[in-house]
Parts: sequence; C-alpha cells; structure tokens
Amino acid sequence: MPEKKTVKKKKAKKPGPHERLKWETARELGLDDDLAKAGDELTVREAGKIGGQMVRKLIRAGQKALADEQRKQTAAETTPDSPEK
Repeated sequence: MPEKKTVKKKKAKKPGPHERLKWETARELGLDDDLAKAGDELTVREAGKIGGQMVRKLIRAGQKALADEQRKQTAAETTPDSPEK
C-alpha cells in the first residue's frame, strides 16, 4: 500500500515593515484595491509608482535617522560630562 504524502500548509506570515510600507504607499496612491487582487490588476507603471514612492520614503527615513544621530553626537561633544565649579 503506498504511503500517504503529507502536505504542509504554509503559515500566514506577519507583514513585515516593508510589506506595511507597500500597502501604506499603495493606499496613498489609490492603488490598494489593485494590490489587494494579488497584484494581478497592477500595471508595470503602477507597480513602479508604488516601489518608487517606497524608496523615497525609505531614503527620507534614513536621512532623518542619520541627522538625528549626528545631532546627538554633536550635543554629546559640546556638553561637559560633569558640571564645572
């Protein structure tokens, strides 16, 4: 008698930060309905708009993080560790 093959079901993954950003961006561009249909309704141009906006947002976030880090370093260098008497 042949053995039964077991089929493992894929567990639904939690959406990661990039997935959430993709949906947020698609919503802002009014393309979330098309994206909800497994992307079958998206044109290459629409997909490119979503990806391009995502990249812009990621760059802005990175620039902000770098600027904040530089401000913290500058503040730490200019303030003395112990008050002078």
